[in-house]
Amino acid sequence: MTITTLERQELVTEARKNALTYADYRILVAKHAQSFTSTGHTQTEALSNYTVLNDRRMKRWDKTLQFTPAQEDELENYTRPVNWLVLTESWCGDAPAAVAVMHKMAELQPAINFKLVLRDDHPQLMDAFLTNGGKAIPKLIVQNPENNTIVTSWGSRSKAAQQLVADFKAENETITPEFINTLQKWYNDNKGQAVVEELLAILKEFNLETQN
Repeated sequence: MTITTLERQELVTEARKNALTYADYRILVAKHAQSFTSTGHTQTEALSNYTVLNDRRMKRWDKTLQFTPAQEDELENYTRPVNWLVLTESWCGDAPAAVAVMHKMAELQPAINFKLVLRDDHPQLMDAFLTNGGKAIPKLIVQNPENNTIVTSWGSRSKAAQQLVADFKAENETITPEFINTLQKWYNDNKGQAVVEELLAILKEFNLETQN
């Protein structure tokens, strides 16, 4: 079934009404980690384990994530109000670094209104923003609050991280636990910079529209 542009817009606007703040999301993940459960409609030991890992990762990212002076200047000079809504789940291994970057950017620039929703609680919204036909998360939806139109979307990974995954899949039948560890090490070594630069580029393009 094809989803129209207007339907996509309405799904995002409706989802934002009961969306979580980052602080609320962090509390939610911590509670699931403590009870050894996970968000989402499927409960498994593996997803609970990933939730525990992600709770630790988010704590680390919140403490260690830093932007360069040039990136901070670029954020400070951004002026146009924008809505950011991200689909995620507590168990998603790609989410901690990316979501921490989004939160930090919104902290530094109040024009960014950042909220989160859980993928499994919003199946229609997720189906409206598939990645290559898949329900990949985290998925960031960028919306113009002036008229609620959808500007663009991002995710589930930076282009550099996605290339690592694509290269591995080209040579292997399935993603292995060893590769997942390799990808997490890449995230740590990259320090969130790939995500920062791609999201700054989205903001810059959106901001320029007001000047044309």
